[in-house]
Amino acid sequence: MNLYKNLKEGFVDSKPFLVSPNSEVIYSYADIDHLSGLVATHLAERGLVSGDRIFVQVEKSVNVVVLYLACLRSGIVYIPLNTQYLKHELEFFTADARPKIVITDKERKNTFERFTKTSDILILDELISISEKLKIPELNYELDEFSGDAAAAMLYTSGTTGKPKGAILSHKNLIANAQSLTHAWNWSQDDVLLHTLPIFHVHGLFVGLNLPLANGSSIIYLDKFSSQQVVNILPKATVFMGVPTYYVRMLSERALTKDSCKSIRVFISGSAPLQEQTFRDFKKKTGHEIVERYGMTETGMNASNPLQGLRKPGSVGLPLEGVQIRARTDSGHISKAGEPGEIEVKGQNVFAGYWNREEYRSRDFTEDGFFRTGDLGRIDSEGYLFLIGRKKDLIISGGLNVFPKELELVIDSFTEVKESAVIGLPHPDFGEQVVAVIVAEETSRLDKPMLINKMRNKIASFKIPKEVYFFDELPRNTMGKVQKNILRKKLS
Repeated sequence: MNLYKNLKEGFVDSKPFLVSPNSEVIYSYADIDHLSGLVATHLAERGLVSGDRIFVQVEKSVNVVVLYLACLRSGIVYIPLNTQYLKHELEFFTADARPKIVITDKERKNTFERFTKTSDILILDELISISEKLKIPELNYELDEFSGDAAAAMLYTSGTTGKPKGAILSHKNLIANAQSLTHAWNWSQDDVLLHTLPIFHVHGLFVGLNLPLANGSSIIYLDKFSSQQVVNILPKATVFMGVPTYYVRMLSERALTKDSCKSIRVFISGSAPLQEQTFRDFKKKTGHEIVERYGMTETGMNASNPLQGLRKPGSVGLPLEGVQIRARTDSGHISKAGEPGEIEVKGQNVFAGYWNREEYRSRDFTEDGFFRTGDLGRIDSEGYLFLIGRKKDLIISGGLNVFPKELELVIDSFTEVKESAVIGLPHPDFGEQVVAVIVAEETSRLDKPMLINKMRNKIASFKIPKEVYFFDELPRNTMGKVQKNILRKKLS
């Protein structure tokens, strides 16, 4: 089972695949098939075989798409890394995953050279350029077949200790997700996706690329999100995907009107909670109800509000085709309708486990094969899922995952700090903002600017707290555990 081979069934050779904002065709389907084959051949000539792992940390470009597809068709495990990760974070990933090669850009090559000893380090643009010059008989890399359980990609997600874990996603997982979303969102060859999401993330990579590919549709490809540019281009598209932050910023654009959105078939939101007010404001201004969905790194997409039928504000919708969702209470029984509990998910979309973490499988999965998501929610009598929190205390800010424990370890390492607690609070733009609560040493003169400045060289910029508060002490229960629920209540 080869994901690329599955996607290729939807290819229309003469049709534009990637299109510039100015409507210029960058690559047709025939172009992307040919070029990704050349890159796959080049990688094979460098000694890479099915199952080998590669790191990719580059800015968004069309060449990243080519590389991703080359890896899929040859069985190489694609590992994208957030472009904001710093040297010490990259060191951890490299030691953990042991990639065969690292693919980056000129600006980042020196960073990897400081600690990467065994891996080749390639510049993406040079790799593509060299591959284009290859002379091979049929100019078409043979599509290998491998087990559906074979790894297609690995994405790092935060763990309870603050150390990221590599979630292994198989070809079977990604095929199942593409098929269920095609059905849920009625995707077709006639669709044109306006793509503004980063592609080191499930949303932009597996949803934003795999769905158009599987259905032979086109992508208007933007390197980054700009609310003004997006609103101007909307008349050329039929589908737009974004995180809640995007929709908040689009609402501030005067050019966003019902008329500017008349070609759009569906607006989709995910990666962070969509505030009900944003849903209602967007409907009032555009006439469109945003389709909110629910997914995560380990599972891809699990649920979505329906394309046809009731879309409930505050709900992430109904289980996708082939996906089972339930909630389990702290006492261990399956939640009744409306009863809160931890969300558990089962289906062909669900990963098999974390890289080098086999010993934790019994903790991550139930005996009957459901993945314990760590998210808290309730399912109403009509089957709609409402998320109400995160058991794992994860913060999702602007669509990116931030785990408090990792930040607390950094903050607590400063001599000026006695202890700290990091929480997420609602934010109209980011969905949630990262907030640090600090108990400073008595002699310390630590303030917000000083703390943030100290953190800049310690952690990726998107994780740095947006707000900092100083308390005399942190609230604790009788067991000494910090009561973050009290902090959230005090600061909300």
